Amino acid sequence: MIQPHIHVDSQQIAERVIVCGDPARAARIASWCEGGEHLSTNREFSVYSAWFQGVKVTICSTGIGAPSMLIALEELKQCGATHIIRVGSAGALQNHVGLGELIIAEGAVRDDGGSLSYLPQSYPAVADLALTMRLLDVAGKLKAAHHLGLVRSHDSFYTDEEMQICQFWHQRGILAADMETSALLAVGRYRGLKVASVLNNVVLYEQDVQQGIAQFNQAEADMMQGEKLSALIALEALVSF
Repeated sequence: MIQPHIHVDSQQIAERVIVCGDPARAARIASWCEGGEHLSTNREFSVYSAWFQGVKVTICSTGIGAPSMLIALEELKQCGATHIIRVGSAGALQNHVGLGELIIAEGAVRDDGGSLSYLPQSYPAVADLALTMRLLDVAGKLKAAHHLGLVRSHDSFYTDEEMQICQFWHQRGILAADMETSALLAVGRYRGLKVASVLNNVVLYEQDVQQGIAQFNQAEADMMQGEKLSALIALEALVSF
């Protein structure tokens, strides 16, 4: 059966899946694999099939935020996905996290609304340990600058209290913020999937958000290298599982 949002069926989806926010990033990740084939595009969801080190993988964009991430997660699961890694971008909440450096999420603060529609806030958002260890092993092998720890996922970075919110979580050791990881980890666990997240830092801590995103969109070399490294690390971790 064709899924209503991602517009693919179970014959087209691999067990091992990369998800990312940006449809253009999904296309780039597919180009770094072998035999990349575009399967569908509908709204924010662009889906590709490819092979990496002889193993079939799926790459699916999810747009911005938890709700569309969870639509993709549910429909990918319906199509037979068992292992999902998010390859995303994040803004640092600690001064020692540089541009283009990677954050491998052990878990996430659940300040997103999407996962709360499934599960109470007390339910943890924790990555699969074995899959996370694979990410760490591959990051070390590729000599990628990376950090392991907790991230925070939220629904807007334009709130009136954004600076105070960032300072609050900075003081509590949270490494970075994105908008999707907590939903993937919490609901993915709830649905019985193996899930993990590796994020490319695109905004320095206390840097203006719009300035940081503008730099990313201009494809600055260190951040684009971080994007490629995060994708290759996730792909190798998936196929070696």
